Amino acid sequence: MINYKIRLNNINTFIFDMDGVLTNGHVIPFEGISLRAINVKDEYSIQLAIKLGFKVFVITGGTNSHIQKRLERLGVTKFIDSCSNKLKAFDHLKNEFDLNNETTLYMGDDIPDYQLMKIIGLAACPQDASNEIKEISSYQSPYNGGEGCVRDVIEQTLKVQSKWMTQDAFEW
Repeated sequence: MINYKIRLNNINTFIFDMDGVLTNGHVIPFEGISLRAINVKDEYSIQLAIKLGFKVFVITGGTNSHIQKRLERLGVTKFIDSCSNKLKAFDHLKNEFDLNNETTLYMGDDIPDYQLMKIIGLAACPQDASNEIKEISSYQSPYNGGEGCVRDVIEQTLKVQSKWMTQDAFEW
C-alpha cells in the first residue's frame, strides 16, 4: 500500500460525513431540532482549503439545516443530507462536479461510510471510528470526531502540497 502522505499530493477534493466526523456524534434534542457542535478549528481549515481551490462536500445520513447553512457560509461546495446511499451520492457528485476517485479524500466513521470508503482515493477516519472503518482506512487521525480530525487531514494535505501557512492562512 502506498504511504498515505504520498497520496495527499494528489488530493483536490475533500468529502466529510457529518455525525461522528464534523461533530462528535452527540445529538441533543431541543425544541423540535437536533443540536450538534462543530469544532471551529475544523471550520477554519475547511474555509482555508476552499480558499486555496479545494472542493469540499458533506454527505450525511442526518439532517441539520443550521449546520448546513453554517458550512455553506464557509463555502462548502455541496451539502447532501438525509442520504441513505453515500456511494450513489458520490456518483452524482462525480458527474456534477467532474470529480475523480483518486484525487478525493473521504473521511467517515461508521458502517454507512464503508462502501464509499472502499472505492475512494484516500479513506480516512477519526480516532473513535468503528473497527470496520479503521480496518479500511489509509489514515486514522489521532483526533476523535468533532474534535479536530477534519483539521488534521486538511492541514496534512496542505502541508504536503506546500500550501500551509501561506498568506491565505492569515485571512479568516
